[in-house]
Amino acid sequence: MTGKRYSTATAVALICAATVLAAPGTAFASPASAPADPTPRTDKSLEEVRKEIDDLYHDAGVATDAYNAAEEKADKQSEQIVQLAKDIAKGQAKLKKLKARAGAAARAQYRGGGMPSEAQLMLSDDPSQFLDGARRMRQGEKATKGMLTELERTQDDLRVYAEDATARWTKLEASRKSKAAAKKKIKKKIAAAEKIESTLEKKEQERLRKLEEAAALKKQSAWVSSGVLKDIDGKASARGKKAIEFATAQIGKPYVWGAEGPGSYDCSGLTSKAWASAGRGIPRTSQEQWKQLPRVDIKNMRPGDLIIYHSDASHVGMYLGDGAIVHAPRPGRDVTITGAGSMQILGVVRPDK
Repeated sequence: MTGKRYSTATAVALICAATVLAAPGTAFASPASAPADPTPRTDKSLEEVRKEIDDLYHDAGVATDAYNAAEEKADKQSEQIVQLAKDIAKGQAKLKKLKARAGAAARAQYRGGGMPSEAQLMLSDDPSQFLDGARRMRQGEKATKGMLTELERTQDDLRVYAEDATARWTKLEASRKSKAAAKKKIKKKIAAAEKIESTLEKKEQERLRKLEEAAALKKQSAWVSSGVLKDIDGKASARGKKAIEFATAQIGKPYVWGAEGPGSYDCSGLTSKAWASAGRGIPRTSQEQWKQLPRVDIKNMRPGDLIIYHSDASHVGMYLGDGAIVHAPRPGRDVTITGAGSMQILGVVRPDK
């Protein structure tokens, strides 16, 4: 890649170089040494502000997962309701035909003077007519019995379809309410974080970003210093390479909650679309990716695997190798490459195991 989208290898090299240069105990200037604000705020340091903003964006990430899950459920339930509607329409058409046949049989009996076929048969003096009538009577009784059975079964099917549709409508409404509640929470948390950031002066905002980068680098340095990378030497599968190619091609595109491309992504929107491009459909949310996909030990992970972050599985990134991931970080940030150990790792899953 050229221009804004530097190569994966270059980005990974930069991360590794920064990791080596930054010692775990790197010290940072105290926010107290900075010039006083024209309008005094609370006694919180910029570091405390950073942590508060991180917490708000984390909560927004959890709500985003809930929003995506509710949206996915609503989509599936809508599809099921559409299918049920088609089944009901077919059942009603079939029922209409069966009722028409039953009506025709009733009219035929009426035209015969209302006399049952058994009685008409007994009154026949012609032996051949008697035998032929007996055969037709048995056939007619069998056909009538079959028609009535089919009529009853069709009515039962329609009743089940109707009950199922009602139940799925109820679930769909619940999913829509969950989605609305999650959306409201996301907006509230993001607005709160943006409000805090907006109160900072430009120099403080720059300092805040540096503190954010330094905190991530410190965690990455500690992770690498543990020697974890010595055991990680897996090679990407063919599908994994395709997924990586897709994910890294999105570098520079903005994070937008609930987005899954092509212009923007949230964290799980990026990983799910990347693996879909490789021919492997995976769950939409990071929490479901953690629940449903096969897990592997960190020492056995390979490029293309997904690293799930935080104790609530609220974030996900794709491992690139050499201790780096590509991910969609949070609102206000773009898809980027960063250290795999820059956040709390919950575990690793492999879509194509």
